[in-house]
Amino acid sequence: MRLPAGLVLLLLALAPAAAQEAAPNPPLADFPIDHFASTTSPADVRFLLDAPAGKRGFIGVSGGHLATPDGTRFRFWGVNLAGWTRGSALLPPHHDAEVYASTLASLGVNCVRFQFLDLSDAQRARPGGGRAAGAAGGGGAAGAGGAGAPARQGAPTAQQRPVGGEPQRPAGLIDGSRDDTSTMNPEQLDRLDYLVYQLKLNGIYTNFNLNVGRVYKSGDKVQDSSLIGVAKAVTYFDPRLVELQKDYARQLLTHNNPYTKTTYADEPAIAIVEIVNENSVLEFWQRDWFRGNLTPGGPRLQLDLTPYHKKLLTTLYNAWLAKTYPAATLARIRAAAHVSADQDVPILQRQEFDTAPAVRFYAEGNFYMHLEASFLDEMRDYIRKDLHVKSLIVGTADHTYFVSNLPLVHTTSRYDIVDSHIYWWPPSQASHRGQTPMVNDPLHSIEVKLTRSNMVGKPFTVSEVNEPFPSDYEAEGIPLLAAYGAFHDWDGIFIYAFEPKLGDSWKPEIGDHFDISQDPVKIAELPVGAMLFLRHDVAVARQTIERTYSTAQVNESMRLQTSEVPYWTPGFPLSLALEHGSRIRCFDCTPTAKFTDALANPIVSDTHQLSWMLSSKTGDGVVTVDTDRSDALVGFVQENKAQTSHISVDVSNPFCSITLSALDDQPLSRSGSMLLTATGRAENTGMAWDEHRFNVTAWGTAPTRIEVIKGWLLLKNIEGALAVQVTPLDGAGHALPVLQGRLLAEGGWEIEIGQVPATSYVIKVIR
Repeated sequence: MRLPAGLVLLLLALAPAAAQEAAPNPPLADFPIDHFASTTSPADVRFLLDAPAGKRGFIGVSGGHLATPDGTRFRFWGVNLAGWTRGSALLPPHHDAEVYASTLASLGVNCVRFQFLDLSDAQRARPGGGRAAGAAGGGGAAGAGGAGAPARQGAPTAQQRPVGGEPQRPAGLIDGSRDDTSTMNPEQLDRLDYLVYQLKLNGIYTNFNLNVGRVYKSGDKVQDSSLIGVAKAVTYFDPRLVELQKDYARQLLTHNNPYTKTTYADEPAIAIVEIVNENSVLEFWQRDWFRGNLTPGGPRLQLDLTPYHKKLLTTLYNAWLAKTYPAATLARIRAAAHVSADQDVPILQRQEFDTAPAVRFYAEGNFYMHLEASFLDEMRDYIRKDLHVKSLIVGTADHTYFVSNLPLVHTTSRYDIVDSHIYWWPPSQASHRGQTPMVNDPLHSIEVKLTRSNMVGKPFTVSEVNEPFPSDYEAEGIPLLAAYGAFHDWDGIFIYAFEPKLGDSWKPEIGDHFDISQDPVKIAELPVGAMLFLRHDVAVARQTIERTYSTAQVNESMRLQTSEVPYWTPGFPLSLALEHGSRIRCFDCTPTAKFTDALANPIVSDTHQLSWMLSSKTGDGVVTVDTDRSDALVGFVQENKAQTSHISVDVSNPFCSITLSALDDQPLSRSGSMLLTATGRAENTGMAWDEHRFNVTAWGTAPTRIEVIKGWLLLKNIEGALAVQVTPLDGAGHALPVLQGRLLAEGGWEIEIGQVPATSYVIKVIR
């Protein structure tokens, strides 16, 4: 990363390495999550939802943001559903569907994104076993895949326990008993129908992904079906695959749900339809996946095309060149490629990018942009005009952060919503770098990276995001994401993933890197994120910095060095996204202005509600959120002596996340009921790390355990309080014995936390 000189000096001065390793980790206590035993919890935030979902009609777009038909602003706080771990089901049976729909509503979730519905109905072990290598670097995945087994597209590709255990694939809709993938299993479809119905009743919308992990069979009559696996990129230009994608969309979206008594095309609780998940021809080109070496028995080093599909793509490219460019320009392209008039212009390989003449490089880049837009336009028009679907449509997500996203977003911004995916470093991906708390690296945080994609006048969603397990710092993920997402005025955030457990076969353990359903930290923080984001507790930035690009800039960005991440806009200051809004205004106008920024510590938002500070002594960071209805301290709180208008703490834990939110929609100063969360680490029983805490050597088993945050919290500026009662909650949301706050001479209320294992406390103020 090329950084301003002043910033380099600051980061070097604040290098945190030694301080983190020196601090011992506090002990853990058993804290299992039990959704089936949960009753109405004092921390229930379903009041944020407007049940049933879709009662006011389809979610649309107004003023560049999501809105109900009457123009009321609307945001999604969601989860992805999956079923990668043992005891989980993407499509649970009816009783379990009722439990999880109610549970998600109580946690503040108002939209569920269905992935992998296009898999076989058999929930079976994946071939190969073990942990798959995936992308790293705090964003998007490599999307690795291969013949016969879809990789988890979007998340770094460890679909199962990294140490031991039996991996499995989610059971989708496709009848796996046939030699094709064109027939749906009626029992699985019934489970989907009932789950969508229960979600709707609880005020939860649905987001359908169409093409995610479908693995084609011989009966599908797809060329090289045994080689192409999940067929990423090929789905854009193989006519047979386009035909099959349309057929799948027709079967699903015109299906009549007997419980809602509507087709999915006519169901207002279906908020979003996504055409393809993490699938881009441009990405394949930029990552050198058009080599054409995918042959029987050949190597599977990364993704690639078969010789047949490379030839098909080359033919399409040359036909487009002949149709698009005048003879003189086409002659220049041929000369740059060193081919005669009767030869095809070959596809550029990645190693040729730097030396390729602009006329050839730009032409090929423009072809892939055209190819993506043509396919997505065709699918959108089919869904909208032929199937009469009224839901909002997403093309695909911006998901790979080490190649330029500008040409992809140029295409995806043609559709209703611009979408992104991103992940912070999980330890299994961090290798020699070890664990890096995001609060210590603000300029490369996922909050900064995500601002590379949102556009002026377009709704923006983040439909996959997580700070994966295990991590000593996972408690920072949800509060920071919700706070800065609200600040940047995003329209939706979906955590990846929540895996419903089957009522008779689950254990209270965290089953893989991405499943939050049994993670005590993330379950406690979901309601907090909902209040910060859905309730607009954090105000929108007062100023938005707009970036503009010329066509040449967009083209040239595709061969820039990775030092230009995340914006692919040389010289654009990274810290601006923590101070102001940041959006793209256009791709076909004058190049973006040169922006400067005076580097500050702390970095304070222009609303003065968010502050990101690094300790001058150790470099350890903390973020404070200070609003009328929600406050938070996230990171190395003690080291930075952080506090807000309503909370200050004295705890023994070096790293933690402490939040306080009004449950009655009143300002904290006048609230009669508040939710306090205090979170740190979560682990499985028996989980073990290597000596550097880079990777786990034993995954562990049930029950889950938490780092109990211990110490004193001072509740400040609470008007007219006569008494303060504090109720800790267990992993089923049940109340534990009530604690009493103590009034101090200066007028604050002192509360001792950590006397019993708990992540959440409900505070009642007696007036």
